Amino acid sequence: QVQLVESGGGLVQAGGSLRLSCAASGRTFSRYAMGWFRQAPEKERDFVAAMDRNGGKVYYEPSVKGRFAISRDNAKNMVYLQMNSLKPEDTAVYYCVANTDFWEIANMKQFMGYWGQGTRVTVSS
Repeated sequence: QVQLVESGGGLVQAGGSLRLSCAASGRTFSRYAMGWFRQAPEKERDFVAAMDRNGGKVYYEPSVKGRFAISRDNAKNMVYLQMNSLKPEDTAVYYCVANTDFWEIANMKQFMGYWGQGTRVTVSS
């Protein structure tokens, strides 16, 4: 069983930065690929970034590539999303996800993973 808790969201002006954190429970964190999704108001939930269990393979949604960076620290059971050059269209609730397969996350395939409750990011114009 894996439990995920996101933090680090907030209000920031366009061009600013935020670092989201996701804390995972349990002793099997390193066995899971990790990812971030987001859901803007009145829109569907969309993929943002994914990383395999070793941190050697990453995949980003094109609109965030070069601005966002996913990372993980398996020793601390943590995954992060560094967000730079934020834009108003980045405004959304951001969700952390853990899954056994990296490409299921990256390709938005149906999977039986673990989800956090989300952290809200608001980027003002």
